[in-house]
Amino acid sequence: MKRTVALTTLILAPWIGSVAQAADDLWPLQEDGAEAAGFTEAGIASLDAAMREIVRNQDVAGMVWMLAKDGKVATFEAAGFNSVDDQAPMTEESLFRIYSMTKPVTGVALMMLWEQGLWKFDDPISKFIPQFAELKVMHSVDAAGNMVLEDLQRQPTMRELLNHTAGFGYGLFGDDPVNAAFRDQEVLSSPDLNVLIDKVAAIPLLAQPGEQWYYSIGVDVQGYIVEQLTGMTFGEYLHQHVFEPLGMDDTRFYVRPEDEARFAEVHYWDAERNRLVQLAERTDRPGYRDADRLESGGGGLVSSTRDYARFLQMLVNEGELDGVRLLTPESVRLMRTNSLTGKESMAYGIGGPGQPGEGFGVDFAVTYDPRAAGSPQGPGTYYWAGAAGTTFWIDPVNDIFWLSMIQAQGPRRPGAANAGVIARDIIYQSLK
Repeated sequence: MKRTVALTTLILAPWIGSVAQAADDLWPLQEDGAEAAGFTEAGIASLDAAMREIVRNQDVAGMVWMLAKDGKVATFEAAGFNSVDDQAPMTEESLFRIYSMTKPVTGVALMMLWEQGLWKFDDPISKFIPQFAELKVMHSVDAAGNMVLEDLQRQPTMRELLNHTAGFGYGLFGDDPVNAAFRDQEVLSSPDLNVLIDKVAAIPLLAQPGEQWYYSIGVDVQGYIVEQLTGMTFGEYLHQHVFEPLGMDDTRFYVRPEDEARFAEVHYWDAERNRLVQLAERTDRPGYRDADRLESGGGGLVSSTRDYARFLQMLVNEGELDGVRLLTPESVRLMRTNSLTGKESMAYGIGGPGQPGEGFGVDFAVTYDPRAAGSPQGPGTYYWAGAAGTTFWIDPVNDIFWLSMIQAQGPRRPGAANAGVIARDIIYQSLK
């Protein structure tokens, strides 16, 4: 049974222009405890101990984690450091680069506009982005490494944009000419979404629409479509229609000066020094302290554990939290339903799609057959993660979500633990 925790002094409504309420007055107000949330005390103690051990072993510099069931918080804890250089402690209020965990937020925003009738799943993407009407497709690569192009057999649709089968590349991986073009043209370093779209329009697709699943630039494209449908910047739309209604005051595309002390640094394992060291900031694009940086729907948000937990609990509640409804239950169910047909080739399966029992919905991966996937989770569990290690999953059968926030990229300590698998197994062993 789903449960929404009531606010103590504020009934939050989507038409409120400014939320002055402190985060401590919003759900989650406190840990309800293992037993109240439907887990054994020993199991949650084991979970907390395992996460602290992972931090103690320097698998990560710091971690914040939360487990909730039926709207009750079994555990919400922090361990380690925001920065190993100055020993700044990681706390429940730390801020994180959530990278690709931005994608489900973008999906929710676009589905809100779907509910308003502003787009349909079978609409061609070019209906909203005319530059995409004449996209070319890489048919093959000749002996000199040049692309041999062909015309589109049909226009890619919004459905394909949402489940990564439209044919776009990304540039994050792949040694083919399409992904090389994404890197050479610095698509992800674009100053704004208009420039990004112009660059993407000039790069061929990897395959004809619907032929293969490839983790792509598609969610940044979705953010641009939100702008075209609303006349607002993507950041403005998210702030007014998602973050403010949900009381997510810590979530935005940049870090405010007053929040600098809470911003966790990214770390990696340095084999020569035999310890974690801080990863240097990138210099090829505006940093997270720059309010004018690209509003990337695919990977640009900063958030806190508490904020993202509110977003997840809204999804657990099928679109509603604390009296605020963003989506209908039908829309949330549609988002978490596998939309892959099985005929698509899986060129790159990041996070699971293409593996047994795994598929993709609207900006989520979906475990539609847990037994085939080797998971104890309920059927229909949906999840995603970020490039710096943040991760979540939601089990709609048991109304559970797990959220783990870290900042780690690059080499890991030899023998480092798989925190996600450890946490998942303990959680299901601990259910009463």
